[in-house]
Order: sequence, then C-alpha cells, then structure tokens
Amino acid sequence: MSLKEQVYSVLVVSASEKINLALSEQFSVPTFSPVQVVAGVSVAKRALAERDFDFVVVNSPLPDDTGVRFSIDAANDSGAVVLFLARADQYEDAYEKLAANGVFLMQKPIAKTVLQIASEWLISAREGLRKSHKKTMSIEEKMNEIRLVNRAKWLLISELKMSESDAHRYIEKQAMDRCVPKGLVAEEIIKLYH
Repeated sequence: MSLKEQVYSVLVVSASEKINLALSEQFSVPTFSPVQVVAGVSVAKRALAERDFDFVVVNSPLPDDTGVRFSIDAANDSGAVVLFLARADQYEDAYEKLAANGVFLMQKPIAKTVLQIASEWLISAREGLRKSHKKTMSIEEKMNEIRLVNRAKWLLISELKMSESDAHRYIEKQAMDRCVPKGLVAEEIIKLYH
C-alpha cells in the first residue's frame, strides 16, 4: 500500500479551540481518519484504552495536567507516534523528559507550514515503527518455529530413536515434500508423540 492510500488515526488532546481548529484542518480526511479530539488527560487515557491510534497530539497545558507523563506513557505503551505542543516557558523542561522517550516536541505558536512538515514527520515515524513491528513479528515467528522444530526433533529422538541429524532431515524432508513450513510438520509431530 502506498503512503497516499494509507489512513492514519489521530487522537488530539487539547482544550484550545484555536489549536483544535488548526489541527482539524491539518489532519483531514482522507489521509487522517478518524480524528478524535478530547479536552483532557483522563478522557485521553480512556480513548487510548478503547482503541489504537497512529498519532497522539498533546497540546499542553491541559485543564487536568501538563500532559508530559501521558505523552511518555502513550509513546511507550500504545505504539502511537506522539507530538507534544509546548509553550515557550515549558519547552526546555518538557524536552528533557520527552525526547528521551521518543516523543516529538514543538514550541507554540506553530505556523501552518511547520505543522504540515510535522505531520509528514509523524507519518515517516509511524511507517518506521510499522516496519520495525513487522520485522519483530517475523523474528518472533521464526524463533517460535525453531522452538517447535527443536521440540519435535527431541520427540523423534526419544520416541523413534533417531539421531539428531536424522530427526532434523526428517522434518525438513516432510516440509519440502508437502510444501508446508517446518513449523507445521513439527506441530504435527508434537501432537502425535506428546
């Protein structure tokens, strides 16, 4: 799927109508959908618990919190790319805490052109996370297959008195002959002898 066809969900955490309007214009359909706007951290936590978002934009300060801890938690726990909008007087302190946790930070006021560039950076970061997640999943799947094959080999060794190399060859040959993954053959062996 090309980037032009990709759709990103956005959670905006902001109590400022002016900022909400600017962000709604920037995060518009068809690239961004749905865009959910909430006015505080407590409501934002519930929204994140209910569904996954690609992006979380936090306009600080909020009525119930600065949003710094929430931004860090959202970046670390939800898989979302987080953008924190800070006032000039809080920028330096917020930067120390947020940058170390992978949260993007911008100082307000923000020009429309800069907001456009920021949204493109968020997309780039989200795609990078998506690729990293896919790679991690494929590594986990491969490790799981290796564990299954090893378990099946030991069952063949103990039940059929095969050597380790013979057991390994047997599993590989079965997989090749049947055009199935080795993990599937291993699962069948485990079910049969376990």
